[in-house]
Amino acid sequence: MKYTRLTKEQFEELHQEFARFLASQSITKDEWELLKNEQPHVAEEELDVFSDLIWEGALAKVMYLENLSPQQWFLFKLEKEHMSLIVVKALNSIDLTSSMGMKWLEKHLDSKEVELFKSQKVYATNRNLEVFQLIQKGAVISNGHLFESLANYLNL
Repeated sequence: MKYTRLTKEQFEELHQEFARFLASQSITKDEWELLKNEQPHVAEEELDVFSDLIWEGALAKVMYLENLSPQQWFLFKLEKEHMSLIVVKALNSIDLTSSMGMKWLEKHLDSKEVELFKSQKVYATNRNLEVFQLIQKGAVISNGHLFESLANYLNL
């Protein structure tokens, strides 16, 4: 298995897609029930394959990730061949995730109280796998507004 198995709730949400997946493998509803009862290891493998297919499709669509903490932000733009990273670090005790912290950051972006880093990295392995690993480490999918705002500010 390349990623992680979908949760029971996710499988329930995707029950129609899973039924189509089984049908594409010529597995009927009755055969699926039989598999689950008589060959649970085969059923488990089918669940894993379906989970990986869903993850692949979802991860391929992700364009931006954010990993925000009170003192620093990691903002990622995920392109086909590489990822770009912007790091914002507050050198004081301001909480950048609060509305007050956001306003403070706007006013102090050029000050010595804020460090900005930018970087670019070619994917070492597989794009989707690296995106998945970032999500596993706490990054969340975003609309990219923070990244693009700072990229414009930094003239990236």
